Amino acid sequence: MKILKKKANVVIIGGGISGLSIAYNLAKLGMEDVIVVEKRYLGSGSTGKCGTGIRQQFTTKEHIVLMKESVKLWEKLSEELGHDIGYKQTGYLWLIRNEEELSMFKENVKIQNEYGVPSRIISVEEALEIVPQLNPDVFIAAAFCHKDGKASPFKTINAYYEAGKKLGVEYYTYTEVKGIIVENEKIKRVITSRGNIETKKVVNAAGAGARKVGEMVGIKIPVENIRHHIMVTEPFQEFIKPMVIRGKLYFTQTDRGGIIGGIDMPETPSQPLKSRLDFLEVFARNLVKVMPILKNVNILRQWAGYYVTTKDNHPILGESEKIEGFYLATGYSGHGFMMGPVIGKLIAELIVYGKSSIPIDALKLERFERGELIYERAVIG
Repeated sequence: MKILKKKANVVIIGGGISGLSIAYNLAKLGMEDVIVVEKRYLGSGSTGKCGTGIRQQFTTKEHIVLMKESVKLWEKLSEELGHDIGYKQTGYLWLIRNEEELSMFKENVKIQNEYGVPSRIISVEEALEIVPQLNPDVFIAAAFCHKDGKASPFKTINAYYEAGKKLGVEYYTYTEVKGIIVENEKIKRVITSRGNIETKKVVNAAGAGARKVGEMVGIKIPVENIRHHIMVTEPFQEFIKPMVIRGKLYFTQTDRGGIIGGIDMPETPSQPLKSRLDFLEVFARNLVKVMPILKNVNILRQWAGYYVTTKDNHPILGESEKIEGFYLATGYSGHGFMMGPVIGKLIAELIVYGKSSIPIDALKLERFERGELIYERAVIG
């Protein structure tokens, strides 16, 4: 085990896609002595448990603008990082169940189009051209964006790690942050299970641990860890290209051919990450209703991960107004993987230049105190 460095310009807490993307982008901008501290292995939190999806079909300006830029970065990410991340622009297909939903999706598409996202309402017949095996009796129309897609979380984590390492980023896994020393409302050092690191800047990208990290500097971060369930089947030759969504059900195929998907279950915050058997029953019943052809497939495994959620389903981004040098990148409400590239770029710019190329002030922590919340309705894989 390598010796922990005693000083750093920036300490990033959390080795998921946010932390690794921020570290890589900082090094890319010329920042030296960047350290990532992860209490387990890289990608062990929500990133490694996610459903692979990447979309722009949101309902607020803030999310749509962020994800439009993120997709631009995803499109070139394999080339930039020097490793294949399994990125495919296979689209997101939202199945619309009734006239009320149709009206809502028409409004969503209108907003998305205003910001340059090429989503559109399509007929049942057009949806069947994209996924012929769908049951046409369970939807009346669909919303589709061909620029949405998916990528491999594991390949992406490895790509960011390797690219960051080449630029001098230091990674310390199985290293837990025990405390953060603040003097005169400024960051001074990080206390870890392997020693102390002197630093003036800390990034809280700790995912499910973000609230605990906030408490270390005396800040209450209003996030809740909500357990979500997901599963994957035996592999098949690819026949489901887009991410398919109907209500709270979502599914697609992974780069290895397995069908991956989930459905919302009633959960209270901070439940242990244990699987629920009733999830499989609810998921399978809904999946077969939408895709009858899947009734005899074999499930390989199921697991659970956290959506680190905020009251308005938007992330918390930027520097704290109370503690100088304390930055936040958390609260993605289930959308952290898809936002990873743009978050890394913007937080790195904020640290290096003092401002980001896309304004993110509306997503600062203090919006909760001010009552300036921005509600996202489209919360699903």
